[in-house]
Amino acid sequence: MYQLFIGNKNYSSWSLRPWLLATELDIPFEEQLVPFDEGGSWNKFRKFSPTGLVPCLVDGDTTVWDSLAITEYLYESHPAVWPEDKQARAWARCAAAEMHAGFFALRNQCSMSCGVTVALKEVDQALQKDLDRIEELWKQGLSRFGGPFLAGQGFTAVDAFFAPVVIRITGYQLSLGREAMDYCQRILALPAVQSWIEAALDEPWRETEHEEELLAVGSVVEDRRRA
Repeated sequence: MYQLFIGNKNYSSWSLRPWLLATELDIPFEEQLVPFDEGGSWNKFRKFSPTGLVPCLVDGDTTVWDSLAITEYLYESHPAVWPEDKQARAWARCAAAEMHAGFFALRNQCSMSCGVTVALKEVDQALQKDLDRIEELWKQGLSRFGGPFLAGQGFTAVDAFFAPVVIRITGYQLSLGREAMDYCQRILALPAVQSWIEAALDEPWRETEHEEELLAVGSVVEDRRRA
């Protein structure tokens, strides 16, 4: 069985992507949650990940250490990872790769915290540019392939890659058009997403760097974490 090494569910957007993909598609795996350490986790994570980063998938003697690489590795044995239709699959791969490599303003200004609602001090030009592009992508996928997911009727990797964006949009009270916000609600309603968020709310760990990132960009409106 696959072993999937992940970081804290409250903070680790990269860990959420393959975890959600495998969970939603009923791909069996064993979760190995290794929490972040204060001051850095590289040495601890290096015990299972060549880059000292999460997520990391271990399949017997094979180690796969990047979220997009994990996705492609899973696709080789689980074709539902990407859409069956060739055009939809090409679009989904492009959109997921764009998320994997871009949207730096959103990442830097709105770090993921599943249990916290934040009122931003401002939405600057760079962040608005990211939001505009995200909405453009989502509307394109939903319109072209018919929804309710980005590349058609079924949940695929492109939805998993944008799931942390959904959490950021709602957690930082960001505004998109109705179609995009409806998509956010569909993703948040998925049982696997709800399971991840509920586990995040019960985590006992607080990591100073992540907490300071929240306070640097705005004020905490609500903290729903239970531990």
